[in-house]
Amino acid sequence: MSRFLTTNRFPLGRKTLYTTAPDAQTAQAIAQAVVEARLAACANIIPGMRSVYRWKDAIETAEEVVAIFETTIALAEEACALILRHHPYETPCVVSLPVGAAGSNPAYLAWLAGETGL
Repeated sequence: MSRFLTTNRFPLGRKTLYTTAPDAQTAQAIAQAVVEARLAACANIIPGMRSVYRWKDAIETAEEVVAIFETTIALAEEACALILRHHPYETPCVVSLPVGAAGSNPAYLAWLAGETGL
């Protein structure tokens, strides 16, 4: 097994963080801040999402932009905190999803480790 999969700072631990933003400019600003801080190797910004949700006892709909961040377990909490500091929503959606080695491209996982300094 390679070093990046077995060190204490990188214990088989990649994470994908998912968030939504009100527009592409906000998503871009958040993504830029997170990647510049090396808290994620990359961010994918996906415009054109339509959300339906309950907020303060009313059903709402909104056009939103999805931002997906590729990071590590060691950096996920700090990345989440940075997203929250830059986010305009009162209660932003920021969730983390595990990324496992099984079924993942080892070269991509190595790149992710290198770009986040782990």
